[in-house]
Amino acid sequence: MPSSRRIVSLSSLLVLLFFLLGCNALNPLCGSTRPVPVLSSISPTGMLLSQLPPSFVLTVTGSQFVSSSVVVFNGATLPTSVTSSPQLTVTITSSMIPAPGAFKVLVQTPAGNSGNLGCSSGGKSSTLTLSVT
Repeated sequence: MPSSRRIVSLSSLLVLLFFLLGCNALNPLCGSTRPVPVLSSISPTGMLLSQLPPSFVLTVTGSQFVSSSVVVFNGATLPTSVTSSPQLTVTITSSMIPAPGAFKVLVQTPAGNSGNLGCSSGGKSSTLTLSVT
């Protein structure tokens, strides 16, 4: 009987340890987590409203993008193409830019399926601005 108590205590201790460690190399339960995206630049960074085409491609460059990462343009999640691991593209239409202003761009990666195991997953990048004058 004492050995079964030790096994239960050891397994409880391991679960607590994994929860406290969070998602890192020591926690094998965090294998399905996704990194927080890092946004470095956008192109173009500015446009003239009078010269705005009906649509254009916005290129987003950064790191830690995965296939499920999406670009959020001024609060709207857009269909996103992963052109390479550090680069995403989206199509912006003129209807999304009704007037001059500063339009916020960020990258969002949804959480993986790690559940509640003390693992962080996914998240939002910092924000950059497309200026339209």
